[in-house]
Amino acid sequence: MSNSRSRRIFLQEFLAGCCACAVSLPAWSAGTDERRLLLQNTHTGDVLDTIYRVNGQPQPAELGRLDWIFRDHRAGSVLPIDARLFDLLHELAAAAGVEPRYQIISGYRTPATNSMLVTTSDGVSSRSLHMEGKAIDIRLAGLPLAELRDLALARRAGGVGYYPGSDFVHLDVGRVRNW
Repeated sequence: MSNSRSRRIFLQEFLAGCCACAVSLPAWSAGTDERRLLLQNTHTGDVLDTIYRVNGQPQPAELGRLDWIFRDHRAGSVLPIDARLFDLLHELAAAAGVEPRYQIISGYRTPATNSMLVTTSDGVSSRSLHMEGKAIDIRLAGLPLAELRDLALARRAGGVGYYPGSDFVHLDVGRVRNW
């Protein structure tokens, strides 16, 4: 057998083996459910790329990192954030078919920060779920704001506020309502 023929047969067999492996990879990895978020806090500049849930199990260290990036940037205070909020963000990006790359406008707020915002801003509730770690004001990269709002409304997972003038959508895991 000539060198070119044996090399061609080797390459064909090698490629066939690679294809067989590639076909079997999805079945092998299909059991892994990872929930990932890519976040940037617009006030602090902090960036976080995290896998916070694997096979349905929360990853405590990553939840702590999420709590930190959601912190009240004015007071520097951290509160445990309701994990349903993280799942909602992940699910909305998946439904939109885009990477879960969010900009955080406002996450957790201390009561003092919220009181200040009530007196200086329009549309801030004195009983805001931001104070309980159950709300976030966000933008999703690659998705128009109105589409994010519509996906969130269809999900019916809590409150949805639409603020096109301020360029964000409010999401919370409280009762279902919208404004």
